Amino acid sequence: MALLNSFTSGISAVKTFGKSLEVIGDNIANVNTTGFKGSRMTNQDNFSQTLERSSAGVAGAAGASGTNAMQVGGGTSVASISQQFTQGVLSTTGGPADLGVAGKGFFKVYNTESTEYLYTRAGDFRLDDAGHLLTNQGLKLVGATQTTGITIPPLNANKPLASYSIDNAGYIKAYYSGNTAPVKIDQILLTTFSDPNALERVSGNLLKNPGVNGADAGAAGANLATAGATATQAGEIKQGTLELSNVDLTQQFSDLILAQRAFQAGSRIITVSDSVMEEIINLKR
Repeated sequence: MALLNSFTSGISAVKTFGKSLEVIGDNIANVNTTGFKGSRMTNQDNFSQTLERSSAGVAGAAGASGTNAMQVGGGTSVASISQQFTQGVLSTTGGPADLGVAGKGFFKVYNTESTEYLYTRAGDFRLDDAGHLLTNQGLKLVGATQTTGITIPPLNANKPLASYSIDNAGYIKAYYSGNTAPVKIDQILLTTFSDPNALERVSGNLLKNPGVNGADAGAAGANLATAGATATQAGEIKQGTLELSNVDLTQQFSDLILAQRAFQAGSRIITVSDSVMEEIINLKR
């Protein structure tokens, strides 16, 4: 039985640390991805069998002492894979549609095709000819009043848009040629979550709140709290900046070496167990 358990332990180690290599590889591959949040994997032991249970000792000076339990584990498995939502460095770009978040909030975007809301920390937006603030995938940035996408009109009283500004609270002001006073457009609201790790990753730097439809209702494990008037509590929006990935390459390379050595050790357990099994079979010959 112990020999079979060694095979199980070795296989579980190879599977688990192989998954660890996948997580680390994903982190390293996204070291230059805008707004990317690195993930961390933790392991847990697999309980297998109890050979002997613990027993209490007999009271008194001459009484027998108790015995400890004897147990054999069955290897290891993945306990969790969770994103680390720590703040990334804000890099200055000067682009008017580049928005960085200093704080815990997420940009809320709307997918017109699937009619669903998604969330992102990547603020590399663009302004199209129709005046929509869009992600690189064409999703519309949501505002306080324009809930299916903010529009900055390219014309106002036949006067073309000259520039626009977004302050730390997310308020957008548009400046048109020939006008001295700016036009108030909308406010970009940041969304916070009680448990960000309940969000599901989708491609394109986007996160999805599981179980939430286009109505943006609350979901278990990821309760929404739109910042609104208390936007500074969710974070400040910094125009002309982009949040860099929070992946620490030094830590990732260190973790990579440890995972590689652990994977090699797990595979060695399988090799040695196979050799011992061969010896046992040869005893009958």
